[in-house]
Amino acid sequence: MARTSGLSPRQVADDLGLDPDTIRRWLRQAEIDAGQRPGLATDERAELARLRRENALLTEERASLKQAAVLFAHERAPR
Repeated sequence: MARTSGLSPRQVADDLGLDPDTIRRWLRQAEIDAGQRPGLATDERAELARLRRENALLTEERASLKQAAVLFAHERAPR
Protein backbone atom coordinates (compact mmCIF):
# COMPACT_ATOMS: atom_id res chain seq x y z
CA MET A 1 0.00 0.00 0.00
CA ALA A 2 2.78 2.40 0.88
CA ARG A 3 4.40 1.87 -2.52
CA THR A 4 1.37 1.88 -4.78
CA SER A 5 -1.20 4.11 -3.09
CA GLY A 6 0.89 7.26 -2.99
CA LEU A 7 0.25 7.50 0.74
CA SER A 8 3.09 8.14 3.14
CA PRO A 9 4.23 5.36 5.47
CA ARG A 10 2.65 7.31 8.34
CA GLN A 11 -0.73 7.47 6.60
CA VAL A 12 -0.62 3.75 5.77
CA ALA A 13 0.36 2.96 9.36
CA ASP A 14 -2.52 5.06 10.69
CA ASP A 15 -4.95 3.34 8.31
CA LEU A 16 -3.76 -0.12 9.43
CA GLY A 17 -3.30 0.75 13.10
CA LEU A 18 0.44 0.08 13.00
CA ASP A 19 3.52 1.97 14.10
CA PRO A 20 4.93 4.04 11.21
CA ASP A 21 8.41 2.65 11.94
CA THR A 22 7.09 -0.84 11.23
CA ILE A 23 5.98 0.24 7.75
CA ARG A 24 9.36 1.93 7.15
CA ARG A 25 11.25 -1.21 8.23
CA TRP A 26 9.10 -3.34 5.91
CA LEU A 27 9.75 -0.97 3.02
CA ARG A 28 13.49 -0.95 3.75
CA GLN A 29 13.59 -4.78 3.95
CA ALA A 30 11.65 -5.04 0.70
CA GLU A 31 14.27 -2.83 -0.98
CA ILE A 32 17.05 -5.03 0.41
CA ASP A 33 15.26 -8.19 -0.77
CA ALA A 34 14.87 -6.63 -4.24
CA GLY A 35 18.60 -5.80 -4.37
CA GLN A 36 17.97 -2.05 -4.38
CA ARG A 37 19.69 -1.47 -1.04
CA PRO A 38 22.66 -3.18 0.63
CA GLY A 39 22.01 -5.48 3.57
CA LEU A 40 20.95 -9.00 4.48
CA ALA A 41 17.97 -10.25 2.54
CA THR A 42 15.21 -12.01 4.43
CA ASP A 43 16.31 -15.47 3.28
CA GLU A 44 19.93 -14.68 4.12
CA ARG A 45 18.89 -13.48 7.58
CA ALA A 46 16.95 -16.73 8.15
CA GLU A 47 19.90 -18.82 6.96
CA LEU A 48 22.27 -16.92 9.25
CA ALA A 49 19.99 -17.58 12.24
CA ARG A 50 19.79 -21.28 11.31
CA LEU A 51 23.56 -21.54 10.96
CA ARG A 52 24.11 -19.81 14.30
CA ARG A 53 21.77 -22.31 16.00
CA GLU A 54 23.55 -25.19 14.26
CA ASN A 55 26.94 -23.82 15.29
CA ALA A 56 25.84 -23.56 18.93
CA LEU A 57 24.62 -27.16 18.85
CA LEU A 58 27.84 -28.41 17.28
CA THR A 59 29.89 -26.49 19.86
CA GLU A 60 27.93 -28.16 22.67
CA GLU A 61 28.33 -31.60 21.08
CA ARG A 62 32.06 -31.05 20.67
CA ALA A 63 32.41 -30.11 24.34
CA SER A 64 30.49 -33.25 25.33
CA LEU A 65 32.71 -35.41 23.16
CA LYS A 66 35.83 -33.88 24.71
CA GLN A 67 34.51 -34.69 28.19
CA ALA A 68 33.67 -38.24 27.12
CA ALA A 69 37.16 -38.70 25.66
CA VAL A 70 38.72 -37.58 28.94
CA LEU A 71 36.53 -40.02 30.90
CA PHE A 72 37.37 -42.92 28.61
CA ALA A 73 41.05 -42.08 28.74
CA HIS A 74 40.98 -42.20 32.55
CA GLU A 75 39.13 -45.54 32.52
CA ARG A 76 41.66 -47.12 30.16
CA ALA A 77 44.73 -45.68 31.85
CA PRO A 78 46.83 -48.28 33.66
CA ARG A 79 46.66 -48.08 37.43
